[in-house]
Amino acid sequence: MAIYLDYNATTPVDPRVLDAMLPYFSGSFGNASSIHSAGQRARAAVDAARESVAALLGAKPSEIVFNSGGTEADNLALLGLIAALPAQSKPHVITTAIEHHAVLNACQALERRGVEVTYIAASPHGIIDPDDIRRALKPSTALISIMHANNEIGTIQPIEEIGRIAAEAGAYFHCDAVQSAGKFPIDVNRLSLDLCSVSAHKIYGPKGVGALYVRSGTPLQPLLFGGHHERDRRPGTENVAGIVGLGKAAELARTHLDKDASRLGALRDSLENALLDSIPQSRVNGDRARRVCNTTNLTFPGAGGEALLIALDLEGVACSTGAACSSGAVEPSHVLTAIGLSDDDARSTLRFSLGRATTPGEIDAAIRTIPRVVERIRSLSPRSPAPKPAEKRAAPVH
Repeated sequence: MAIYLDYNATTPVDPRVLDAMLPYFSGSFGNASSIHSAGQRARAAVDAARESVAALLGAKPSEIVFNSGGTEADNLALLGLIAALPAQSKPHVITTAIEHHAVLNACQALERRGVEVTYIAASPHGIIDPDDIRRALKPSTALISIMHANNEIGTIQPIEEIGRIAAEAGAYFHCDAVQSAGKFPIDVNRLSLDLCSVSAHKIYGPKGVGALYVRSGTPLQPLLFGGHHERDRRPGTENVAGIVGLGKAAELARTHLDKDASRLGALRDSLENALLDSIPQSRVNGDRARRVCNTTNLTFPGAGGEALLIALDLEGVACSTGAACSSGAVEPSHVLTAIGLSDDDARSTLRFSLGRATTPGEIDAAIRTIPRVVERIRSLSPRSPAPKPAEKRAAPVH
């Protein structure tokens, strides 16, 4: 049986989520916009899911906009907010160099429309300095968009402090929380968020559905045009089964959060420390204390990441070279090069992300397998490094 260590890419649908969804594919198939009883049953299910997602984020149900997932949520937040602002000569947006491409590419689209964008650099540990945000502010700053937990290295940004800076400056604040929701407590009011993106398939829900939190009073122009669904913010017949799945996944994420964080943090540290001890020159990327519980990103110099990925897959271990959305890309990870890794080291890196179904036995098996595969791939590489001590392991931090 394969050992799946790529939960940041996607998670399996929880059986309880699937059970909640099934009736809405057949018996309760009504259109949630229809006024007859079948439609109203569907509407009630959508409303209940909206309450569950709102509870996960500490928001009001009326502030939740359902959509197709994290990418659409990020695009709606950035493009929709800037488009809805009163005309001004040149609005300014602040983001970071280590965001998901859903944010980075949306910012590039804004630049092509005349919007000025500042990309804040991260520290070598993958953390954004709030003072850099403060220094980047301009009178025209309209929006700050900072990801909560990085999808590749897991680092958690000081969102609460950045939120205060945004509020003081009168700028709207968006957070991509796709990788932190369900792993880390989120309260949109405490964090001073105006917009927040989440995705179902990262929290044991179905693919193709997500949500954007939009604080009451925040201007937002829809990206699509059609009916009056989602309070005129996202037209189109609701994906009732998917929305029900997201709602159930959000409910379960709230109840599992503390237990999952403790258990997965311990398993992640066991895997990480064992690999650092047994693989010369291996090292962790990102801050080892300020990160989500389930993620470790490790560089194995002299062993190409793609070759490692394929070899480990043949051995029954599934992991990633970085963001799943960048699979097959020739360029090294923009996150890893942004925090100072060379192109070669960035290409010699693997991400291991654990999840609800990960067992101690699977971690033990991975610990036996990964060093052997790294050694074999290194032996085939002309740039195999000279043996040196592994990185000194740190005390586990949960």
